[in-house]
Amino acid sequence: MRAKTSYSYILLAMTALSWSPLGPALAAGADDAASGAAPAAASGVEAGSEGLDDIIVTGEKTNRTLKETTASVAVTTAARIAQENIQTIQDIYDRTANLSQTYGASGFTIRGIGNTGVSNAGNADAATVYVDGAPIPSAALFGGPTGMWDVSQVEILRGPQSTLQGLNAMAGAVVITTRDPSLDHWTGDARVQWTDQQERTFSAAAGGPLVTDELGLRVSAERRVNDGIIKNVVLDDHEDALRSLNLRGKLKWTPKALPDLTAVLSYDRARRDGGYLYQYVRTDVPDYYDHRTSFSNRPNIGKVDTDIATLNLSYRLSDTLTLTNVASWNRLKQDASQDSDGTPQDLQVVDNKTKATTYTEELRLNYQDERFSGLLGGWYYNRDLTVDADSHVTVTTPLTTITNLLRSGGFPAATASAISAAYGKVLPEIPVAYTSHQPQQVETAALFGDGRYRLTDQLSLLAGFRYDHEQNRYGAGTATQFTGTYPDPATFGAAGTPLNLAIQAINRGVAGIVSQASSAAASNQRTFDAFLPKAGVSMDWTPDLVTAFTVQRGYRSGGSSQNAAHATLVPYDPEYSWNYEGSVRSTWLDGSLAVNANAFYTDWSDQQVTARFSDNVYDYNTVNAGKSHLYGFELETTHKISPVVDWYASLGYLRTKFDELHIPNGGSATVDLTGSQFPYAPHWTVAGGVNLHFGEGFVANLNANWRDAVFTVIGTNQSQSRVGARTIVNTRVGYDAGLWGAYLFVNNLTDEHYADYLLTSQNRAIIGAPRTIGGSVEVHW
Repeated sequence: MRAKTSYSYILLAMTALSWSPLGPALAAGADDAASGAAPAAASGVEAGSEGLDDIIVTGEKTNRTLKETTASVAVTTAARIAQENIQTIQDIYDRTANLSQTYGASGFTIRGIGNTGVSNAGNADAATVYVDGAPIPSAALFGGPTGMWDVSQVEILRGPQSTLQGLNAMAGAVVITTRDPSLDHWTGDARVQWTDQQERTFSAAAGGPLVTDELGLRVSAERRVNDGIIKNVVLDDHEDALRSLNLRGKLKWTPKALPDLTAVLSYDRARRDGGYLYQYVRTDVPDYYDHRTSFSNRPNIGKVDTDIATLNLSYRLSDTLTLTNVASWNRLKQDASQDSDGTPQDLQVVDNKTKATTYTEELRLNYQDERFSGLLGGWYYNRDLTVDADSHVTVTTPLTTITNLLRSGGFPAATASAISAAYGKVLPEIPVAYTSHQPQQVETAALFGDGRYRLTDQLSLLAGFRYDHEQNRYGAGTATQFTGTYPDPATFGAAGTPLNLAIQAINRGVAGIVSQASSAAASNQRTFDAFLPKAGVSMDWTPDLVTAFTVQRGYRSGGSSQNAAHATLVPYDPEYSWNYEGSVRSTWLDGSLAVNANAFYTDWSDQQVTARFSDNVYDYNTVNAGKSHLYGFELETTHKISPVVDWYASLGYLRTKFDELHIPNGGSATVDLTGSQFPYAPHWTVAGGVNLHFGEGFVANLNANWRDAVFTVIGTNQSQSRVGARTIVNTRVGYDAGLWGAYLFVNNLTDEHYADYLLTSQNRAIIGAPRTIGGSVEVHW
């Protein structure tokens, strides 16, 4: 790997650019979705305007300005999405303080906590992505409805959101809001985009009133075609070729007969047919970054189909009281198949098919007057998820177990070791056909509230709570079969000799290990109740300076996991955290400069991790074995120097540490991982950008983000899993004539070579995208 730009260089470059004639305008404009004015808003700054526009945050179930929101929230508006040519939610992760992608597009961490937990153990998520109010299963994130076309705003809430968001929000939440229809005029947008990496994107959206000022419709579509850049020399094809289609329709109704009612119905359909979510390249070929190669003998497939429907009803009961009901339904089908050995030999194939159906219902009452603002709500959640596996895997022959078996049969230690070594040369790995059926069902009901009361014009008290009642059922049934050829005892010794009999016994032992992993279908139901309080205080020192301090409890539910070796389902308990957070919201220079910051400390107990209990490779399950803490801060600033030039920057600092982590690792052995760090928890993240609007519609943007080095796994070999820091610089320049525009963009301008994950034992890696040059033509009406 090579690093071309240092952390200090990026800071100096951003500072210099922000004050140079080539500075940018931050997309900090107000949400334009209601008005339907998309194209001009892409500039983010109106000619002649002064000061920063207010950004409205909706992720806390109420409309508050960013200044009024004490939670740490990073907001990406439609304007910034257009300025930086942001295509997917993963692009936003890279540009956000204290966020990090994990294995490419497969997941993310917020403040070092992965969206599926800190060690991928347990069935509940730790962070959730919402699209128009619908929670998206984590299995859909690498190919589901997370494109940024026709999106009005993305909010990333960092830190526990368990009080307001409830289930699966211990680390935070990502809230994506798509554009609403206009009720007073018709608008449309279209874009054609292409790159030198064989990618073409065709996007279109249009909408307007079906009944003026009463009923509006908006539809959008995006088609992406990518021929891929990872060459499979065995199959003569590309591993990462992609075909995707996203269709969306929205109806907005404000009936004149009921002037206080607003109803928004949306439907989103996404289809993705492409490579597997982990896209490996060989590292044992020359110049593998520029010549990305795969040796897999089977295709690596990642197909994702999602359908999402949401209905948002809001009725204003009075000047202070609003009743809202949000219902969502979504369905997921995923087919993920991988040649997991990555060689031309037909050794291992992992094939998982996931199906999930989720229904949510939320009814809440929002109240606001001069002294008190808050909400009270009820929530219902039901998800049915099934994972079916049909895989062919190989397991390293357990020579230690074989040696112990021979010793117990009367062989001396040296002889037993010699026999097991000879057996391992003939059968170094055990080939197994593995099928399983794992149904999961989660049903949750909750009562929650949140509010703030102004004791004085400056001092406010903050409080909230959530009572969560969950029932979850986990089931599993597996079947295994030895698919290889056992060593012939006759080649070790004549029939009846001790050596011949020993090999026969070893063969029976290997067969027993394989058969132990088979289990009849079984299920286990668990019930959990959690009370999640929140308290804080806020101080408006001046109209331009607000500080706050909050304390709240985070929660991730427990469940059951399968121990295949013993054909049992083993329960594990919930995780809990206490989060202490201070915030500062400030504006300076007559409102043209905003500086916001959050500092946090989190205590986390009963963490769910995977433990192994013997040399049997199937003898493992989830246990509560971890205790940790994390702390850090986020600093974000926006400066609108003039209608021509803006700049923006963010800085994140994070420290994570396991205070206690003793994991069983076979027999009586225990691995002590105390003191280790979370995976994908960079100490520093830096991002920033500048924009320029000059002379008759010419626009330019330069942005960069830097992520510190990270560990990619937890374990005794964590130091060997480290991948280095990387810097990504992007730019976009073009001409915006209002009704049309033409742009040139370059992603990874410096062609930074970096890895997201290294699988050194197999000479494979997941590496970052190369320099990509592209252009686009847009039309707006």
